[in-house]
Amino acid sequence: QVQLVESGGGLVQPGGSLRLSCAASGSIFSIYTMAWYRQAPGKQRDLVARITSGGIINYADSVKGRFTISRDNAKNTVFLQMNSLKPEDTAVYYCNMEIRTRTQHIENTWGQGTQVTVSS
Repeated sequence: QVQLVESGGGLVQPGGSLRLSCAASGSIFSIYTMAWYRQAPGKQRDLVARITSGGIINYADSVKGRFTISRDNAKNTVFLQMNSLKPEDTAVYYCNMEIRTRTQHIENTWGQGTQVTVSS
């Protein structure tokens, strides 16, 4: 069993910054891809950023140059540094990880979500 716990969401003014964290715990052997998704009200859940175990990074076009994803493999944690935030970044942000457990199963696991609101 693997769990993801997110933190760092909140209310911020346009142009401000937030840093999201997501830590995995449980029966972890290794973690492949770590990613952040977001879902605004009435919209589908979309990929924001993704980082592989080899360090390959992808960003949604809408966040390139403003958001930075990183990972700390020793702590099984992924971060999302969000700068120059815009009202359209308002959404629930979800962490996602592809994890190989100690029993050698592959689990695709989601966090509970953290609200990010950008508003003056």
